[in-house]
Amino acid sequence: MLGPFIIGLTGLTLSREDIARIQNPAVGGLILFTRNFESKVQLIDLVESIRLNGGLNKPVFVDHEGGRVQRFRDGFTAIPSMRQIGQRAETDFDDAVLLAREAGFVMAAELRACGIDMSFAPVLDLDWGNSEIIGNRSFGKDARMVSRLSSALMNGMALAGMQACGKHFPGHGWVSLDSHLALPHDTRPLNEILKVDALPYQLNSTLNMASIMPAHVVYSDVDPMPACFSSFWIQEVLRVKFSFDGAVISDDLDMVGAHGIGGIRARASAALRAGCDAVLVCNNFEDIDALVNNPVPEVHENMEVRNRRLSRLLSGQSLNWESLRQSYMYQAAIDRITNA
Repeated sequence: MLGPFIIGLTGLTLSREDIARIQNPAVGGLILFTRNFESKVQLIDLVESIRLNGGLNKPVFVDHEGGRVQRFRDGFTAIPSMRQIGQRAETDFDDAVLLAREAGFVMAAELRACGIDMSFAPVLDLDWGNSEIIGNRSFGKDARMVSRLSSALMNGMALAGMQACGKHFPGHGWVSLDSHLALPHDTRPLNEILKVDALPYQLNSTLNMASIMPAHVVYSDVDPMPACFSSFWIQEVLRVKFSFDGAVISDDLDMVGAHGIGGIRARASAALRAGCDAVLVCNNFEDIDALVNNPVPEVHENMEVRNRRLSRLLSGQSLNWESLRQSYMYQAAIDRITNA
């Protein structure tokens, strides 16, 4: 069974502490960052080491969206930002759909060739021009355009055998504050949020997405709790109204936007009680150890459902870099992306 904690690792190779954490049954997945990357060869070795040291059935994740959020650079194709794809749609929508699909395919194929299961992508936030932290990570402001382009990108990921994660539900683009550094408040009424920002989730929820990441944003006219800790947003909207049965994975619980709930154990409990299947704890290893070595009671609840949802995120057998280079689909997609 997979535990609910998705944790970061310390460096380029596994330390003894990393191995102990990976083998802890409370840990259900690992997330990699730039600190874990030096080269493709090193990355492949690191992921293989994860598999050999207790992580065989635990998904390995990364934030590799494209544009400015791309953790691995050297030896990887530079994926265009979502804004770049959205701008293409303004002049040639059909071409933008193809570009989105090819960007999703290349991103996913290259990660899978390193043994990585899933990128936390795509961003479904609308670009209202308010948020610097979202900015060019968004396809644009038009919800239906964002829905169509994100669907194409997720189709490309699926062609490479990778599931997708829509974020940050129900939308982070309207607020100006960065939830890494503060707790933003979105004061709009529920109907307005559902009609625009949440629309890409509704249109894609039962079709393309195996997981969704809620925002560390308070939608104060709807619920006093940030969406990651809100049973209203997760249970009533995502599960019931949008019929979503994939994994709900919190954003990093060490972000300042999550701090108002209390200490790390209180945050993890609140997220799991609200309906998250898994929670991210990425960079604070004291917090990671506090959770995995003395798990909160909610770890033992809904284990079968959680295991089904998280196991779906495993990508299976990795692709091979050499066969990928010989693939006509891959080469055509690379040409399109590099000439975008």
